[in-house]
Amino acid sequence: MKRERRIDYVEFASRDPAASRVFFEQVFGWTFEDYGPDYTAFDDGELQGGFFRGTPATTSVGAPLLVLYAAQLGPLLEVIAAQGGEVVKPIFTFPGGRRFQFLEPGGNELAVWSERDND
Repeated sequence: MKRERRIDYVEFASRDPAASRVFFEQVFGWTFEDYGPDYTAFDDGELQGGFFRGTPATTSVGAPLLVLYAAQLGPLLEVIAAQGGEVVKPIFTFPGGRRFQFLEPGGNELAVWSERDND
C-alpha cells in the first residue's frame, strides 16, 4: 500500500468515545483499541484513526464529511438507525450514485454512498 502523501490516520471528536466505538463495531465491523476513557483507536481494515472526547464539528459549520461506501444503502440505513444513528439526510440521488447522511451516537456526521440504483 502506498502511504506517501495519502491520508494515513483520521481523528474524530466524540461526545462519547465508548458509544462511538460500539456503534462502529456493530454497524461497520471496525476493530478498536482503547487508550483510557477518552480515546479509542479504530481500524476499518484499510484506514486507521481514533475518537477522542470532545465536541464534534458539523458539516453545517464547514467540517469535512467522511463518506463511506456500501453496495446497498437501504439495509445499512436500517442497521444504522437500529444501532442509535440518526439519519439527517435520507437517501438521495446525485451524479454518479445515491447516498444518505447520518449522525453517529458520538455526534459525528458521516455519509454512505453507492453507485447502484437498487437497495
